[in-house]
Amino acid sequence: MNEATTWPFEVGPLDVRDYECDLQGVVNNAVYLNYLEHARHRCLIDLGLDFADLHESGCDLVVTRAEVDYRQPLRSGDQFLVRTRVGRYGKIRFAFDQIILRAADERLMVEARIVGTGILDTDKGRRPGLPQQLEDKLDEADQTSGG
Repeated sequence: MNEATTWPFEVGPLDVRDYECDLQGVVNNAVYLNYLEHARHRCLIDLGLDFADLHESGCDLVVTRAEVDYRQPLRSGDQFLVRTRVGRYGKIRFAFDQIILRAADERLMVEARIVGTGILDTDKGRRPGLPQQLEDKLDEADQTSGG
């Protein structure tokens, strides 16, 4: 991710909760995945997509890869922002590029790329793929994000 990246989706400020911190007083590394997931769900909702509707139409979205670079720790009492951009990542995959910033000074705390795909119900069984509705939204988001 570079400085020219635009971040069309933002969640926050959110609060770090005490129970998310380890004995060192910093947010446990696994908790950041929850923060990122919440922001991805909000991003999809903002795009007009709903997990329950996708499931009912025979498509389940799954994460196939998660890359997380931890730059600085968040601590109890911190507030933070999660910024997200989403776009195509090959024919049947999509990627969310995400950053977590401390709200007080917008210092970069985490960078992540989460790659996913859809699993479609077809007359031949379940297979990887994306429904047209999702493809259209991803293409639209990719253009908005400058991808």
